[in-house]
Amino acid sequence: MSDSFQDALTGLAAIVGDKHVIASGSDQEPYVVDWRGRYRGRAVAVVKPGSTAEVASVVRYCAGMQLAIVPQGGNTGMCGAATPDDAAGNVVIRLDRMRTVRDVSPLANTITVEAGCILAEVQSAARDVDRYFPLSLGAEGSCQIGGNISTNAGGTAVLRYGPTRDLVLGLEVVLPDGRVFNGLRALRKDNTGYALKQLFIGAEGTLGIVTAAVLKLFASPRSSALALLKLQGVEQALEIMARLRGAVGDRLGSLEIMSRSQIEAIAATVPHVTIPFVLTTPWYLIVELTDTLAGVDLNEPLAAVLADAMEAGLAEDAILASNLAQAKAIWAVRHSVSEGNKRSGYVVSHDSVVPLERQAAFVANVEARIKAAVPHANVVMHGHIGDGNIHVIALIDRARCQDPAATAALVAEINEIVDDETAAQGGAISAEHGIGITNRGRLARVADPLDIELMRGIKQLLDPQGLMNPGKIFGAGAA
Repeated sequence: MSDSFQDALTGLAAIVGDKHVIASGSDQEPYVVDWRGRYRGRAVAVVKPGSTAEVASVVRYCAGMQLAIVPQGGNTGMCGAATPDDAAGNVVIRLDRMRTVRDVSPLANTITVEAGCILAEVQSAARDVDRYFPLSLGAEGSCQIGGNISTNAGGTAVLRYGPTRDLVLGLEVVLPDGRVFNGLRALRKDNTGYALKQLFIGAEGTLGIVTAAVLKLFASPRSSALALLKLQGVEQALEIMARLRGAVGDRLGSLEIMSRSQIEAIAATVPHVTIPFVLTTPWYLIVELTDTLAGVDLNEPLAAVLADAMEAGLAEDAILASNLAQAKAIWAVRHSVSEGNKRSGYVVSHDSVVPLERQAAFVANVEARIKAAVPHANVVMHGHIGDGNIHVIALIDRARCQDPAATAALVAEINEIVDDETAAQGGAISAEHGIGITNRGRLARVADPLDIELMRGIKQLLDPQGLMNPGKIFGAGAA
C-alpha cells in the first residue's frame, strides 16, 4: 500500500475509530463483490461511520484526498451500483451502524429512520405502533433503507402504494463536498421551490449519501385474501386485473405473475421452497386483496371474481389460500425468483416496464426473438404485472460462458433484443433495478440525448470532481 493510502487509513480511523475501518483484503471481500458475484473491485478502505456528522467528515476527508466514494447499503442490488471499480483510491462507505429509528408518529403516519436500518426493521417498527410500511421485496431481511431509497426500489406492493419514491417525505443527505442537505421534513404539503429530495431518490449514490429519511406509514392491513390462478397467457391476467379493479378497487394490493419456466427454475434449484401447486399452464398469477378493517371477508369477493373469470375462460384453475401458511407458501415461491435464477445459470436479467396495454405483445415478441437468436437460452419471466414491470431473464448454461468476450457479445445481443422491443412498446429499460454498472451502456444507447445531458448537468453541479460513486449510470470518469 502506498504511503498516501496508508495516510488515508490513518485519517479515516481518526474520524470513525480503528475498528470501524476495514483495510484487509480478505475482510473486505463482502464489500467489494456484488451480490451476484458479477463485479469485483478494490478499496483502500471500507469505512463504517456511526452518525451523520461522521459521514460528513469522512466525505470531506475523501474529497480533500481525491479518494472516490462508493456508498453501499446491504449490497443486495442487481446492477452493481454499490460495487467499487478496480481503480486505486476507492473508499466504500457503509452505514451499518446507523440503524436508529429516530421518531415514529402514528398521528402523522410517519417514521424517521437512519439509512442503515434494515428494511424488515422499518416494517417491524411500524407494526409496533399498529402501522404499515408497504415496501416489500425478497431481500427485505438484509437490504438497507438507504439503498432502497438510492435505487428507488419497487417490490410487490407498488400496485397499491407506489415505489419508494412515493413513500419518502423527507431526506437527510451528505453531499459530495461534505455539506449536509437537511430536508428531513415530515410535511405532506411543501411547495417551496424545487423538490430537491427527488434528486437523490434513484440516483444510486452518485449525487450524495442518504443518511436518514422520513417515510410514510399507512393503516395496517387487518383482513386479506390470496389466490393463485393458472393462466394460458398475459392477456388473461390483464383482463382479470381489470375485473378485480372494478369489483374491489383499492383492496387489490398485489398482482404478481410468473412463467412456468420461472417456477420450474425455482423448483430445480431452491430445495427449501416447495411449489404448493401443480404446474399445468404457461402462466401463474398471484392475487392478493387487503383491507384495513378487521373481520372483512375478502375471500367472498375474490372468489366471485375468480369464478366469473373461469366461466369466461380467462383462467384454467384457481387456488384460494385457505390459511396463512398456504398464503406464505405461495409468496415464498415468488420471493425465491432471484435465488433460483442465480443458481440456474448465467443470468442475463432485464427490468423492462411497458404500458399495461402493451404487456402481452411485449412478452410474446421478446420471448420469440430471444429464442430465435439464442436457441439454448432458457427464457423465464416474472413481474409486477399491475404496474407494467415484467422481468425478462435469459438463463445461460455456465459452461457456455467461459470466454468473457464471447459472453459479453451474447449478453449484448440479448440486451439489444429486449431493449428494442421495450422501446417499440413505448417502455423503459429499468423500472426498479436501476442502471449501476450493468445497464449504463444500455442507457447510453436508448436514452433521449437530452435526458442524458440534463442528468450529466446535475451530476456536474453537485459532484464536479466526479468522486461520488464513479462509473455508475454514465460510465467511468463521468462527472
